[in-house]
Amino acid sequence: MVIGVPKEIKRHEYRVGLTPHDVKSYVGHGHTVVIQEDAGTGSGYPDEEYVNSGGQLLSSAAEVFRRAEMIIKVKEPLEEEYALLREDQILYTYLHLAANVPLAQALIDRKVAAVAYETIELPDHSLPCLTPMSEIAGRLSIQEGAKYLEKAFGGRGILLGGVPGVPRGSIAILGGGVVGTNACKIATGIGANVTILDINARRLAYLDDIFGSSITTLYATDANLEFVLREADIVIGAVLLPGESAPKLITRDHLKLMKPGAVLVDVAIDQGGIAETSHATTHDEPIYIVDDVVHYCVANMPGAVARSSTIALTSVTLAYGLLIADAGLQSALASSDALRRGLNTINGECVHEGVARSCGLTYTPLQ
Repeated sequence: MVIGVPKEIKRHEYRVGLTPHDVKSYVGHGHTVVIQEDAGTGSGYPDEEYVNSGGQLLSSAAEVFRRAEMIIKVKEPLEEEYALLREDQILYTYLHLAANVPLAQALIDRKVAAVAYETIELPDHSLPCLTPMSEIAGRLSIQEGAKYLEKAFGGRGILLGGVPGVPRGSIAILGGGVVGTNACKIATGIGANVTILDINARRLAYLDDIFGSSITTLYATDANLEFVLREADIVIGAVLLPGESAPKLITRDHLKLMKPGAVLVDVAIDQGGIAETSHATTHDEPIYIVDDVVHYCVANMPGAVARSSTIALTSVTLAYGLLIADAGLQSALASSDALRRGLNTINGECVHEGVARSCGLTYTPLQ
């Protein structure tokens, strides 16, 4: 199979779909890898490393898309890339279609076989290709929240860990999954007061076992949500419904409960965000303020630490990509239930129920 790796064009996206080591693996399995010039430089991989690993450099994204049978990316195609996609081409990347109906429709219209990293799901409901980026985003959420809590950015001017004689800052984490757990790790390390909410009592018990008296766990009721919003200096939105739009837990009215200068870090923004007032931002303009609450809603947070993120991501996406390349898509889907759950569109149809429901599309079960 011919594998294509174009350069990411999303604003301040420095990750790349394959490392030189990954290219060597594909070539070792008998495949051809074409990669756009400078595709890996943002992650610290110069062109010569790809050539030394057996890759072939092409000067433009158009050439990569034209030659490739399977496109491997990091982020979803942007509108200017839609026309480069073609019928029966395999697209293997993060898609987050629940928050991007135009892209979902473009994939259907162009009859692209689109496999989304974020919906590849194992029998235990874990998401192996989303997990490493969720880990990174969770840890970054505290780092970024602490930064924008500074007065110069419109924040309250609070030092999260405090100093002797000064109260510590308070962090509320909405969602106890991978993002929430990793946010907890950094927040407790800083020394902040941390409260985490979830609807799963078992998950709360697990977090209580891990972190003990370092955190407070609360069941996610309306009353508890309002309580933590009043108390928090930073709120982390860490709720995920695989393939579907994130629930709007924070309304515009809720902002009136929050302290002036409090910071909302909406990690769920790729799936639409957990606040009614959230909209996607970029690394060069990461924040905006609504009703005195600072909103940080960068849609590709891990792109800020591109080298670490690329290594973490490709370490888990490689196996599924090789399965598709070695066996062909249909055989790969037949042999892997996890990969079947990752398929969002094929032959002009939406075959993921959650995506179809969120996008208002007709759901066609995969045969």
